[in-house]
Amino acid sequence: MGAIRGLWHWRRNPLCRPTDLAESWVALTGLLLILFLVPLTGLLVGGAAQDAMTRSVRAQNASRYEVTATVVRELGRSPLNVDPERATATDPRSHVVARWTAPDGTGHEGPLLSTLDRPRGGDRFPIWTDAQGRTVARPMDTATATTHAVLAGIGAALGAAALVEGARRLVLWRMLRSRYARWDQEWDRVGPDWGRTGSNS
Repeated sequence: MGAIRGLWHWRRNPLCRPTDLAESWVALTGLLLILFLVPLTGLLVGGAAQDAMTRSVRAQNASRYEVTATVVRELGRSPLNVDPERATATDPRSHVVARWTAPDGTGHEGPLLSTLDRPRGGDRFPIWTDAQGRTVARPMDTATATTHAVLAGIGAALGAAALVEGARRLVLWRMLRSRYARWDQEWDRVGPDWGRTGSNS
């Protein structure tokens, strides 16, 4: 808004220098870019990310299967789970040896992280596998995909705003340096004894 007021103030002012008008136009251009380009960038990037994440959710749901594993024996308490895709309200709490049947009908047995508090032989719990029975992370849900897309859009918008503001500051800095250089030239032309008593200035 300061840029708009500045342009209005300088529109017919005899004291208005070309550099003042140019700085006001640069400020107004930066403001308009931030108001229109930044939200558009966020929407485009967020929409593209949403499409990509939706395809990923579909692919994961098509290739991952929830099966039931049966505890053979407990191996001990589980270390902290560091896989963000698997972090849920029912985080694995115990390490067990279990057996399960893959979607293709083959049997498997091996160590797994279980959501059971006190697992005993014969206890059952759900796990996610691929078609061959290899354990995988649970598929991403739609809410998580949407959150990632929104964050991508916000990040892109902030990046675009920073880019526009940086460009605006760079242009103004170069204009200011050019103005100072012209002032130095004028002072050099006037001479070092300008305004001294008895000088010809």
